[in-house]
Amino acid sequence: MSLSPLLAVSGQGRALWHLGALLEFKATGEDTGGRFWLAEQTSAQGYASPVHKHTREDELFIVLDGGLRVQVGTEHYEVPTGAITFAPRGLAHSFQVTSPTARFLILTTPAGFEEWFFQTGQPASERVIPPMPSGPPDIGKLVASLQSFGVELIAPPPGMQMPAAAHQA
Repeated sequence: MSLSPLLAVSGQGRALWHLGALLEFKATGEDTGGRFWLAEQTSAQGYASPVHKHTREDELFIVLDGGLRVQVGTEHYEVPTGAITFAPRGLAHSFQVTSPTARFLILTTPAGFEEWFFQTGQPASERVIPPMPSGPPDIGKLVASLQSFGVELIAPPPGMQMPAAAHQA
């Protein structure tokens, strides 16, 4: 397969609202021949991913504005503007926004997992942080959909309880 060069311009490309975050996809597996995907995420303070583990992908977080707290394996990092954090496949990891807002890039290799966001998010009607969901997500549905992408959900984001049945899904 022959690849073409790619230019991703700010404000263009697919934008999703996903569980209270704005994701703007700069490149997908379709654009890169499956080599990687890249998205810019913007979230408000307190936004956090659950602790999860990828079996197929490595992830890199690059903080553009604001700050994150990132856990990878047993390591905990305060990640300021301009810093990166690498989460190799097979290590449990999570992140939480610690500044009023944060804008960061997520680079994942190889591509494929970006499809989970397209399946479980919704097209952004504006390129702004969406309103927070009114209630907790359907954990059972998220667990099942993550498993289909080789991702194991280990623990909920800070402050959220995960039903015991979710660990069994």
